[in-house]
Amino acid sequence: MTRAAKIIDRCRELARISDVPGETTRLFLSPATRDAHTLLLWWMRQAGLETRTDDTGSLRAVRRSAHANAPTLLLFSHIDTVPNAGPFDGPLGVILALAAIEELHNTPLPFNIEIVAFSEEEGVRFSFPFLSSLAATGQLTPEHLARTDSEGITLAQAIRNFGLDPDCIAETCALPANCFAALEVHIEQGPVLEADDASLAVVEAIVGQSRFQLTFEGQANHAGTTPMSLRHDALAAAAQWIVEVERYAASYTQLVATVGRVETFPGAMNIVPGKVIATLDVRHPRDESRHAAVAHLLTKAEAAGALRGVTVHARLQSEQKAVPMDHALAQHLHQAAGRAGFATHSMFSGAGHDAMILAPYIPTTMLFVRSPGGLSHHPDETVREQDIEAALATVINFLLHLHPHR
Repeated sequence: MTRAAKIIDRCRELARISDVPGETTRLFLSPATRDAHTLLLWWMRQAGLETRTDDTGSLRAVRRSAHANAPTLLLFSHIDTVPNAGPFDGPLGVILALAAIEELHNTPLPFNIEIVAFSEEEGVRFSFPFLSSLAATGQLTPEHLARTDSEGITLAQAIRNFGLDPDCIAETCALPANCFAALEVHIEQGPVLEADDASLAVVEAIVGQSRFQLTFEGQANHAGTTPMSLRHDALAAAAQWIVEVERYAASYTQLVATVGRVETFPGAMNIVPGKVIATLDVRHPRDESRHAAVAHLLTKAEAAGALRGVTVHARLQSEQKAVPMDHALAQHLHQAAGRAGFATHSMFSGAGHDAMILAPYIPTTMLFVRSPGGLSHHPDETVREQDIEAALATVINFLLHLHPHR
């Protein structure tokens, strides 16, 4: 078995540990999480690493430098999943980091390496993402700990049920005080590298995101007796606007805008729709461009409503600023790939990652690995052995040539 094949095999072995038989569903601090910890800890200890579990359930494994007071480099990703997931979103970054350390053997480095397998990134169980990386950066609040899952269990109680202590989060979850850099390896989760027939990309920034809920209020009425000219059709207004969302976003190469959910009321075949609730998700790597797009699209929603006597109300649900990755580390990652004999692209990440939470606190970079077919969050999610080999060689070269004081 090649070293890339071993990484893939380990990812698939971990994927069989699931809360739901026959699929990969592993939620934050679930019973499957405990079994996943057992397997990962075994592999980490076989590699000679010091291991522990912090009080949000993230696994931490350290390779010590021989240098006294050496700084620390983080290699990280997450091990929770969405429902019915694939094997590689998250765990690949953890298992590839472990493989890189195994390949280094006893090669001396002027820094410690800490692998962090974050226990929560997807936001499925508590309807809020990045809980463990928020804890690592000191941003987990009492409000977070009071959030409840579908069974009414608070985050604090879930932590206690797992045998951990929410009162110790600040102490056990914090990043190392001397942490100088961080690297996350992750599948792209999109089709760009596949379209370019490329294995790897270095992420320049994680895009900013605005999420809205729009309510179109018209007048429900009888579909047979209400003339077309006298209707206040909320769905027709929303439909015109949805087409404009697609048209406008398609005009800009780095902008994406999505209407992902539409609810129509009262929702009967023979009633003119009186109310529509729709979502809007707008993303762009530059915040000013995202804000301009949002302003345009909200104005177009009001215009589509005005044509039909339909009022439109928009409510901001969430907003995330664009997060740049560290330029110097990104260049070092490009160079490492080149020394290892592999080409790298530069691109933006359209999805959120733990890297965006860490980046404001420590210099952080990301390496994307091709997602065949652009498929992710799906049981058929896969990777190619040649791409995993390229990623592993790049990470090893990155570690061998990284100098923490330059």
